[in-house]
Amino acid sequence: MLFMGIETSCDDTSVSIYDDKKGILCNNIYTQKIHSKYGGIVPELAARNHLKKIIPLIKKSLFKIKKNLKNIDAIAYTAGPGQINSLIIGAIVSHTLAFALNIPIIPVNHIEGHLFSIMLQKKKPCFPFIGLLISGGHTQLIYVYKFGKYKILGKHIDNAVGETLDKISKLLGLDYPGGKNLFKLSKHGIPQKIFFPRPMISKKNNLDFSFSGLKTFVQNFIKKQNLNNFQVKANIAYAFEDAIIDTLYIKSLWALKKYHINQLVIAGGVSANKKLRKIFYQNFQKYNIKLFYSNKKLCTDNAGMIAYIGSKKLFLKKKKYILNNIIINPKLSLDDNFLL
Repeated sequence: MLFMGIETSCDDTSVSIYDDKKGILCNNIYTQKIHSKYGGIVPELAARNHLKKIIPLIKKSLFKIKKNLKNIDAIAYTAGPGQINSLIIGAIVSHTLAFALNIPIIPVNHIEGHLFSIMLQKKKPCFPFIGLLISGGHTQLIYVYKFGKYKILGKHIDNAVGETLDKISKLLGLDYPGGKNLFKLSKHGIPQKIFFPRPMISKKNNLDFSFSGLKTFVQNFIKKQNLNNFQVKANIAYAFEDAIIDTLYIKSLWALKKYHINQLVIAGGVSANKKLRKIFYQNFQKYNIKLFYSNKKLCTDNAGMIAYIGSKKLFLKKKKYILNNIIINPKLSLDDNFLL
C-alpha cells in the first residue's frame, strides 16, 4: 500500500510517500526561511506559506515516484500538537484529497511520529525502550512498551529545550533558528571557562525538566558581559550547551536505571546536535546502554514519520478511517492517542 504523509505542524511543509513494503519512496521538506526576519515563528505567515507550498510539494512527490493521486491508498496527516493555523492547512488538504479519492484518512500524533522515526532506519530498537524527545516545543522521557502503549515518565514543566535555546541565542544576538546558530557559536568556546547550573537534578525520582531557571540565570549573566567580544559570546554558548546536554543525559540515565532498560531512542530536532550525540555515546557506553538516533532529515519535522505512523495505525487498529470530522488538537499529548 502507498501512504501519503502530510506534515504542517509548525514552519516546515512536508509531503512524503511511504510504501509499507519498500519504506519511504520520497520525503520532501520545505523549510520556511521568512521567519528569520522576525526572530521566531509568525503563525499567520507560517499558515500562508503552508497553503502556498503544500500542493506543489504533493505534485513534486508524485512526480518523483512516477505515480498519481489514484495510486495513493491512504493519507496520514499531523493532527497535533502544533500551531493551530498550520495544522488546519494540512488537515483540510488531507481530508479534501481523501474524500475525493474515497480512501482512508488517518490523523497522526506528531510526537508519536518523532518517537518512531527511528523505525525508518536500518538499526532499530526492540520493545520496550525509553525515548528522549527533544524538540522546539517538547522535552519528554517516554517509556515505550509497544506501538500505541506509552507512559510519560517526565516532561518539561515550563520551557522546552528548543524554546530555551532560541531565547538564549536571541540574547546573544544570533539569528533564527537560534538553537542551530548557538551550536555553531559554541564550537569556538573554551571548555570549563564558564559553568552554568544543571536544573532539577537534586532529586533522582523527579524526571521532569525545567529550563526557565537556567534561562534566567544565563540571562542575568549575559547582562554583565561584553557581548562585543566574540570569545565571551562563544564561551557562554559553550557553557550553556554543556548545561543542556548534561541535564538531558543525567535525567535519561536516571530513567534507564529506574526502569531497568538498556535502550534509549533520542528523537526530535535537537537530537541532531553532534556534540550531544558524542557525549551521550561516550557516557552511556560504560553502562552498556544502546543508543538510537535517526538521520538528520528524519530528526526534524517531516512527513515520512507521519506516513509511517499512519500505516501502523491502519494495519494494527484495523479501522476504516473514513472520517466525517476534521480532527486537530494543538495541545495533543500521547495520553490523548485514544482519540485518534
